[in-house]
Amino acid sequence: MCAKNIWIFGYGSLIWQPGFQFCHSEIARLKDYKRSFCMWSIHYRGTPKHMGLVLALDNEPRSYCDGLAFKVDEDNADNILAYLRKRELISDAYLEVKIDIELNSGRLVSAYTYVINCNHEQYAKDLSIKIQADIISLAVGINEPNSDYLFNVTKYLRDLKIEDPELEELSNKTLSRI
Repeated sequence: MCAKNIWIFGYGSLIWQPGFQFCHSEIARLKDYKRSFCMWSIHYRGTPKHMGLVLALDNEPRSYCDGLAFKVDEDNADNILAYLRKRELISDAYLEVKIDIELNSGRLVSAYTYVINCNHEQYAKDLSIKIQADIISLAVGINEPNSDYLFNVTKYLRDLKIEDPELEELSNKTLSRI
């Protein structure tokens, strides 16, 4: 059981593949951010020659992103944050922030998460669903085909009963191209 703890907010691959030990997880909501395929992937799900797309949190007032909050024991926090920084901060395209999220239980907690750096060259702003599907259906990186990443996120959100109509539409359009 976690006495003192920190929270991590996952909205993409962390949902199905956190890669760290946690004491508790709970659905949570982050306000004024939207889950979006707005980051060019040149490492894990694309290459510099054939970029893919990955999810990031893009600031959008009056929107929200539902995801999974992970409670981590403070004794392991430094190691877990080091792991996440190595995994997520491969370039300066993500920014690590600590921000308030609302747990499904109604409690407000401060959590670490990763948002898009809007000034970075990997920021892929305002791509249509059609263009995203075209890119994702073809891109492959060192981890997996870009489409597997999309389908995994969509499946796990469904399993958690987290609705994301835009992701569902993107999954359907991408599937029709494969």
